Amino acid sequence: LEGSIPVFCAFRVVKFRRTGESSRSEEDGISGEHEVQIEGVRTELEPVELEDGAAVPKEFANPTDDTFMVEDAVEAIGFGKFQWKLSVITGLAWANAMEMMILSILAPQLHCEWRLPSWQVALLTSVVFVGMMSSSTLWGNISDQYGRKTGLKISVLWTLYYGILSGFAPIYSWILVLRGLVGFGIGGVPQSVTLYAEFLPMKARAKCILLIEVFWALGTVFEVLLAVVVMPTLGWRWLLILSALPLLLFAGLCFWLPESARYDVLSGNQEKALATLKRIATENGAPMPLGKLVVSRQEDRGKMRDLFTPHFRWTTLLLWFIWFSNAFSYYGLVLLTTEFFQAGDVCSISSRRQEVKAKCSLTCEYLTEEDYTDLLWTTLSEFPGVLVTLWIIDRIGRKKTMALSFLVFSFCSLLLFLCVGRNVLTVLLFIARAFISGGFQAAYVYTPEVYPTATRALGLGTCSGMARVGALITPFIAQVMLESSVYLTLLVYSGCCLLAALASCFLPIETKGRGLQESSHKEWGQEMVGRGSHSPGESQE
Repeated sequence: LEGSIPVFCAFRVVKFRRTGESSRSEEDGISGEHEVQIEGVRTELEPVELEDGAAVPKEFANPTDDTFMVEDAVEAIGFGKFQWKLSVITGLAWANAMEMMILSILAPQLHCEWRLPSWQVALLTSVVFVGMMSSSTLWGNISDQYGRKTGLKISVLWTLYYGILSGFAPIYSWILVLRGLVGFGIGGVPQSVTLYAEFLPMKARAKCILLIEVFWALGTVFEVLLAVVVMPTLGWRWLLILSALPLLLFAGLCFWLPESARYDVLSGNQEKALATLKRIATENGAPMPLGKLVVSRQEDRGKMRDLFTPHFRWTTLLLWFIWFSNAFSYYGLVLLTTEFFQAGDVCSISSRRQEVKAKCSLTCEYLTEEDYTDLLWTTLSEFPGVLVTLWIIDRIGRKKTMALSFLVFSFCSLLLFLCVGRNVLTVLLFIARAFISGGFQAAYVYTPEVYPTATRALGLGTCSGMARVGALITPFIAQVMLESSVYLTLLVYSGCCLLAALASCFLPIETKGRGLQESSHKEWGQEMVGRGSHSPGESQE
């Protein structure tokens, strides 16, 4: 034929990647590739007709004709320039930790400046968690119904607006309402993890999600350093305004963010998903797979009932308890740390609490330079937590990582029963906070991996909501129960984490080495099985 060229196959070994196999061996999981010897392959294929002088497009460099899914494209394109940019931008959203850390700085300042009683100071903290708890599921539903980018962008802009507005609050009631609205917006920021995870190849997913968690720790450190500079000179109003800087940067850059290609395919926007994948391939300088992008079966998205199907019922219930225990223990330890440091050791805390009760509730103490130093040191403990989790999560798996974190925290809590000195106390609290924060980070890796695209954002949102329930309850244990018995308080935290360790072990699905599940109608690992025709030489496990 005129304008046609014969194509010859010179390859005897073909490498291909299976990203969703459910019965992969450990050896396969390490390399992520299989080699198949093909016997009896025809050396001459049918001619391929091309226009005069036309070259094979770079994005269709794969010499086979097949269909592919979003998972295949993400794995083929790999990690590159696009994901680095995405890491920084989603990390800026995750630095909203500044809005949380400011609570421990703002409360004593307003207690003194506005002469607030203790219960009003406590309410100022609680209202933020109430806002987060009430909105987490809503933001998850919005992200599943209207897109990850949409939900994240609205929640960040909401938090930014009311965060800045809080700096102009004239009276207590105004700042109470405004901080509650800030909490409502913060409830949607975890959706940045959903968007981020859906653009990551399997081998890089756990490490990258953990590394953007570093932005949380950086946000808390930056908030303390900002308070040291701003509070003595400009005051708390400017601190509230300047604390919104990371979110302001995100708002300026978020228009670069693409919508998740997985979400677009699930919602029927095949062309938009393909354009997004080509954009990523271009930025990374990598070829696209050849063939047609497979459109997943369209499903109802963001439906609560899908979290309780027989396949996910136990996973959902166990994850809710794990997230509850994480926040309950993490924020409880933050509150207990202040009490233990001020008392000197655990054995002296009861007598100190009696002295404090005898004082007027309006007695106030401004934060000193030493207080800021203690805040900084306890915050820095989260960096070792990230490093330890980063090292073990792909070695022992997500479930065992969470279980180990809870067990170490529980053991350190029991050791506090001993009348240890301040140095040993500091070491135990440092280790406990490092591991409980590491367990929290492992949960952020596991949860988006275990749910399918149709319910991924909702699943993460409901888990985040349960975490806020734990954060709401923990002050009654770490502060109220502590007045009655320090040992009973420690026993509650230790027992809760032991149960959470068991819950982690009983999770039905281990997501280590797996691709993200696209459809809720497929069992784990079926993303690559049974779709399209298989070549005669292709092996199936």
